[in-house]
Amino acid sequence: MVVLLHNFKNIFFVSELRKKLAFTLGIFAVFRFGTHVPIPGVNAAALSNLFNSQSMGGGLLSYFDLFSGGALQKFAIFALGMGPYISASIMMQLLTIMIPTLEAYSKEGEYGRRIINKYTRYLTIAVSVIQSFGFAVYFESQPGIVLTPGWGFRLSAVLIMTVGSLFIMWLGEQINGHGLGNGSSMIIFAGIVAGFPNAILRIVEHVRLGQTDPLIIGLLGLITMAFILCIIFLERGERKVPVQYAKRVVGHKVYGGQSSYIPLKLNPANVVPVIFSQAIMSMPMTIAGLFAARWPDVNRFLADWFYGERLLYNVVNAGLIIFFAFFYTAVIFNPAELADNIRKSGGFIPGIRPGKKTAEFFDYLLMRVGFPGAVYLALLAILPSMLKSLIAFPVIFTGTGLLIVIGVALDMSSQIESHLIERRYEGFLASGRLKGRYAR
Repeated sequence: MVVLLHNFKNIFFVSELRKKLAFTLGIFAVFRFGTHVPIPGVNAAALSNLFNSQSMGGGLLSYFDLFSGGALQKFAIFALGMGPYISASIMMQLLTIMIPTLEAYSKEGEYGRRIINKYTRYLTIAVSVIQSFGFAVYFESQPGIVLTPGWGFRLSAVLIMTVGSLFIMWLGEQINGHGLGNGSSMIIFAGIVAGFPNAILRIVEHVRLGQTDPLIIGLLGLITMAFILCIIFLERGERKVPVQYAKRVVGHKVYGGQSSYIPLKLNPANVVPVIFSQAIMSMPMTIAGLFAARWPDVNRFLADWFYGERLLYNVVNAGLIIFFAFFYTAVIFNPAELADNIRKSGGFIPGIRPGKKTAEFFDYLLMRVGFPGAVYLALLAILPSMLKSLIAFPVIFTGTGLLIVIGVALDMSSQIESHLIERRYEGFLASGRLKGRYAR
């Protein structure tokens, strides 16, 4: 471990990389500051009690709070987090497939990407306004949370939260341009990781007060490590499809003849199916909470059978995740287009005829590779809640949160390694040194 830490410090030997890391950490500091600045007119104690009760039932508030880095629980100016931008980005991906004009823009290179990014920002504003107004109305319906209910509170909350969401989107774009990693993912990563110290303090406090057996804590640590190793192994898993390019003779030169491969990831949809499923599964409990007085029987049924630790909830949730995993993969991956591009570039898959047969082969592979990935996502989402119902742990890390944190960490590690390789560095996590003028 000492040798590993000694070698890891070599990443700070590149001045450009140090600047990118410092800039990213500075953006994190600005984001975390905004998550602690509350919107006026809210009773913080009553809001905290509401979230504690919602988290026990797997409510929609806890789902949104995950992507805001805990800001929604304080009803801070950054309460919406990256949620509106992520929702707008996913919707634009779907619309790009459905609307021919947007599909044409997506194929026009940098110009098309600028147009689509502009539409994504406009859609982010619309989603922010809708979500912030919904939160304002919902908190007004809960007794004791809003000090002065009315349109004055609603309008001010919508304005502040929408501007905060756009500012977070801008922070993510700054990370894309001047920092490390994907900006939106890094913002979510920072929000989730910021909650780890508090979780550790809660565990220590439970042990100190004798409320939890240290052996249970050790079991929790082993289970968490098993989850982390499983996520790393499966997120790196991919099926490599070999592609052979035919030789072409132009004049006296021979071009082509190389062999390459197309990687098909085990989990190409990443965490998107879990986001879709959690949003749908959390809505019944939230709607029932809004109309508890009018529909007491429905609210009682949902409270008894349809929350995060019940079998019915977990079965339906797993089914939705598997469905959305296949659906989103079909949206982002077009076998016919990929087969056509391979044919146009003079390539072919050994043993498979170009064109329609190649597209059918990719369809077959996506089903075989995608099913284990979909099942893995479903188990990752439901196992923590099932464990919580069996063993009383003081803290249970959600599978979604672990997947986001580990996925972002792996991506950032790959980006750091590429920076080091560009500067002729020998050995990222092995003994090595910088060569030439870059060793400063």
